[in-house]
Amino acid sequence: MNKYFITGVAGFIGSNFAKYILENTDIKIIGIDNFDDFYDKKIKLKNLEQLHNNKNFVFYEADINDKSILDLIADCNVVIHLAAKAGVRPSLINPINYATTNINGTINLLNHAVKKNVEKFIFASSSSVYGINQNIPWKEDEYLLPISPYAATKLAGEMYGNVYSSLYGLQFISLRFFTVYGPGQRPDLAIHKFFKRIYNNECIELYGNGTTLRDYTYIDDIVGGIVGALVYNNKNFETFNLGNNRCVSLVQLIKKIEEITGKKAKINFLPEQPGDVPITYASILKAQNHLKYEPKTDIDEGLVKFDAWFRNIYGV
Repeated sequence: MNKYFITGVAGFIGSNFAKYILENTDIKIIGIDNFDDFYDKKIKLKNLEQLHNNKNFVFYEADINDKSILDLIADCNVVIHLAAKAGVRPSLINPINYATTNINGTINLLNHAVKKNVEKFIFASSSSVYGINQNIPWKEDEYLLPISPYAATKLAGEMYGNVYSSLYGLQFISLRFFTVYGPGQRPDLAIHKFFKRIYNNECIELYGNGTTLRDYTYIDDIVGGIVGALVYNNKNFETFNLGNNRCVSLVQLIKKIEEITGKKAKINFLPEQPGDVPITYASILKAQNHLKYEPKTDIDEGLVKFDAWFRNIYGV
C-alpha cells in the first residue's frame, strides 16, 4: 500500500488534500503540523476533525525542522510538503524566521527523504517567485526575481529540490500555487477578510488603488493539480503553475462579494505595501498537458461556495 507523508496537514490546503485522498483511495497518510501561531490553532484543530476518524490517517504534532521526523517518513513513498511560514508582508518583518522554516525545514525534509528512499517529493511553491514580470500570463520558464523574503524562500526551496534531484535521483515536483481560496481558507487572506469585514460592517483596508490583479484559484482545483503531480513521472525535476488562468482586480472582487452578500463595503484606501506585486497570472498549458490539470470553478461560483461556508461557520 502507498503511504504519503504530508506536512502542514492541518492547514487549509493540507487538510483539503488529505480529505480527498482518504475519501477516494485506500492510501495511508502520516500527517504533521506544528500549529504555527500565524493564525488561531482552533481553526487547524477544526480542519483535523474531518480526518481523525479515518483508519488510514495518523497525525503527529511536529515541526519540519525536527530531526525526529526521520522515523515518521520511514516507509512513506511520497512526501507532499505543504508546510511553510506564510505571508508576504510578515516576511518583511522577520525574514530570518522565514528562512529557518521555509528553507532549512525543506532541506531537513529532503535529507530525510533521501535517507528513507522516498520516490517522489511534491513541494508547494508560490506564484510570488515570479516577482514583477510583465510577460503575462507567466510561464514556468520565466526569469524569476522575487521581491519579498517569503518569495525568496519559496524559490530557494525549488532550487534545493533541483539539487537533490540531480544528486540523488529524487523526483521533485514543484507546484506554484496562485492565490488559493475556498471554504476553510485562512482568515488572513483577502477573500476571507473581505467577507468578514463586509458582514460585520467593518472597513476593508485596501492597499493601493484597488487595481491589483490576482489569479484566484479554487481549492478543489488545487487539490486536483496535486493529484495530477502524484502520477506524473516524465522527469525527475519539474515545475508547474496551478492557477485559474484568469485575473480579477481587488475592486472587482469586492463588487462580486457585495453582490453575493447584499451589503455595501466600506473601503479605506492605504498606500501600496512593499513586497506586493501588481499582478499574478498563470499560464496553465504545461499543467494541462502533463498533469491533466483543468480548473473547473470560476471566481463567481467559488465565491458563492465560500459565502455558504462562511455563513454556516460564523452563523451569519
